[in-house]
Amino acid sequence: MARARQIMIVGNGPVHEGAAPLIDAADLVIRFNGSRNFGSAGRKTDIIAVCNTGRPGAAMLADPAWRDSEAVSRTAEIWSVRDPEKFADLKPELAISHPELDDFCDDYTDGFEAFATAKGKRHRIISRAVHEALDKVLMALDAEPYVVPSSGLVVIQALLLDPAHAKDTILLAGFGHSGWDGHPFEAERRLVDQHIASGRIMRLQPLFASSLAQGT
Repeated sequence: MARARQIMIVGNGPVHEGAAPLIDAADLVIRFNGSRNFGSAGRKTDIIAVCNTGRPGAAMLADPAWRDSEAVSRTAEIWSVRDPEKFADLKPELAISHPELDDFCDDYTDGFEAFATAKGKRHRIISRAVHEALDKVLMALDAEPYVVPSSGLVVIQALLLDPAHAKDTILLAGFGHSGWDGHPFEAERRLVDQHIASGRIMRLQPLFASSLAQGT
């Protein structure tokens, strides 16, 4: 039987001083896109979850600074958080509701897969079923109208739905639940708080430092 692991999901927001060694000590560290707090939020990187559609996806693939970054070099896996079929279905809806997002569903998944393969990394597409299950939960929490859930919440949902991670400790760092207004951040915060209350995940806080360092 696989042992329980400690998984750190590191958003791109600020982290508490002293968090870096705790993050680096985790069994698995997941970062996002440009890993903006790489260094201050530790250096260990096992997975980078990327926004594989629209301008962010195009920009990362075209940017040598991203492709050659230390975080990308360190990672063993690249996860595309947006299922191409799901976003192909969304495109006509968004053309009506958000015509300004005309390139939002442009798909660069093949580019990330080719890049990962060339660099000897695994590539995973997070299933549309994860996205759609998260939509249902967010709507039940009275989410304000939104375009899509944030990449961070899609990754959290993917881990929580995966039986392989049922016994793992999942910790969040660098999650401020703020940013682009197309994400339902207030509902996402409420959802994360629910998971914390149930004991399924934790936020990395200075108070956890001594217990985490001791592995308890």
